[in-house]
Amino acid sequence: MIEYTSGWIGGPEVILIVIVVLLLFGGRKLPELARGLGKGIRDFKKATEESDMKEDIQDIASEFNKVKKDVEDLNPKKALNFKDTGKSTKK
Repeated sequence: MIEYTSGWIGGPEVILIVIVVLLLFGGRKLPELARGLGKGIRDFKKATEESDMKEDIQDIASEFNKVKKDVEDLNPKKALNFKDTGKSTKK
C-alpha cells in the first residue's frame, strides 16, 4: 500500500528528479549548474538584506501617524465637543 502525504517530496521523488536532471544535463554540467544556482541564491539574500525596505516602511508609518494626529487635531467636531445624536432638527 502506498501512502501519500500532501505537499511534501519524499525519497523516491528526489531520486527521480536527480535521474531526470542527470539525463538532461549530464554529469559534467551538473557542478556548473549547482554553482550558478548557489551564486544566484547568495546574491538574492545579499540584496534583500541590504535593502532599506524595513526602514522605509517605518518612515512611512511614522509620517502616516503624524498626518493622522494632525487630522484628528483639526477635526471640528472634536474641537467643539460636538456630539451627533443622529436626530434631525428640521420637521
